[in-house]
Amino acid sequence: MRDTPRPQGTVGDFRPGPPQLRPGRALAHTTGASGSESPHRSDSRPPQTPRGGRPTDPDGHSGTTPPVPGWPTSFFWLLLALPALLFAVITWQVAAEGPLLHLDARLSRALVHPDRASELLADLGNIQVAVPVLVVALVYVGWRGRASGTDRWWSPPLAGAVLMALVSAIVLPLKELIARGGTPAVPPGTGYYPSGHTATAMIAYGSATLLLLPWLRPVYARRALVIVCALLVACVSFGLVRRGYHWPLDVMASWCLGTVLLASLRLFLGRFRDGPQPK
Repeated sequence: MRDTPRPQGTVGDFRPGPPQLRPGRALAHTTGASGSESPHRSDSRPPQTPRGGRPTDPDGHSGTTPPVPGWPTSFFWLLLALPALLFAVITWQVAAEGPLLHLDARLSRALVHPDRASELLADLGNIQVAVPVLVVALVYVGWRGRASGTDRWWSPPLAGAVLMALVSAIVLPLKELIARGGTPAVPPGTGYYPSGHTATAMIAYGSATLLLLPWLRPVYARRALVIVCALLVACVSFGLVRRGYHWPLDVMASWCLGTVLLASLRLFLGRFRDGPQPK
């Protein structure tokens, strides 16, 4: 009885010479273009771009290899949709005096404890404090952009200024329309929803952070700036509720509004990622 012939390259084939490749199969390890014995690299594939040579985004983060097109835009569109929806729900509950206001009142009674510290923290959201910080950032970013030869260097500072102006254009009409009363810790009156101090702090400090990030090269400096920005907004929010200047829902609504505005600014600044990088 004749044996079935074995195919080339199987176990037991002791013929000299390299094994023959089968159609449709790839070797686990092939020699790269530079002879580096790197796995899964064809002879015609160029070497991988060094991490330090990859372009950075507006936040200064290194690019990915291979690139992942579109995910940052999708992420920021999510930051636009979810807070906008939550803002609409809170506004509806406040305007209709829905059941969410009972929880809001209970939380306020548990947190309110007026003192000097909470008043000072709330003052960090004053226009006289927050807006000058943004103005300094606008001037610095405009100066750096013009000095480096960035195309349309004036667009990012102008966008930050317009965003700050939008806060008053949105918050003031809502205060008049909703006409929500204040907590027992403040004199009788209306116009407490949403919190103007919280919105001012988020946009002023947040816009300054987004504009400055591309010009900060060390990673620790960028992280420190983001942390400082978050702490400032958190301190203002805590101070407003602790002092009794605002209900918790007033502050939460301004968080949602500020997130939508800052995400919009971040999407706009993403158009300048190909501009000159700071040296």
